[in-house]
Amino acid sequence: MKLNFYKYFWRCVLVLLLALSLSIWDVNSAIALLRQHHDSPGILRYHSQVSIKDEFGYAWQVLLFKQNYNNPVPDLRLRLVAFPGVVEIAHPQPLEIEATGGKLLLASDAYALTAPAANVGEYELNEVLVKLPTINALKLYVPVKSEKPLVLNIPGSVVTEWQWLVTEIN
Repeated sequence: MKLNFYKYFWRCVLVLLLALSLSIWDVNSAIALLRQHHDSPGILRYHSQVSIKDEFGYAWQVLLFKQNYNNPVPDLRLRLVAFPGVVEIAHPQPLEIEATGGKLLLASDAYALTAPAANVGEYELNEVLVKLPTINALKLYVPVKSEKPLVLNIPGSVVTEWQWLVTEIN
């Protein structure tokens, strides 16, 4: 009986230590994921996709992709998708992007006239991405239909992947 108690006790301690060690890691860090998909037979497209929590703990899908591959310079788009019914994005307001040093850049609203849903925003990044640092974190100020914009913190690893997607993937 005493032996079973000690086994049970040490198992509980081990589980508790494992849970505590996992909780010390930065829960706000995010790992983006380059994905490929077929646009049409034989044509692969790549995009960067990551889930980021806003300041209130709501998860957003953040997706960077190229559009209009037929053009010499494809359009770079950043799509932000919130959970339906929680957030309404204010169209046609631009997305504010804060880089290191407080540098503010604006990305125009691609859904200025018609958005597919109230919780979806899409922004044109052709002019903006070339002005961003390649490894530093960013803050996105998402225009919403409340008093102030929501803040999404984009880790430097995701920004690096965005730059890689733009420069290395056709």
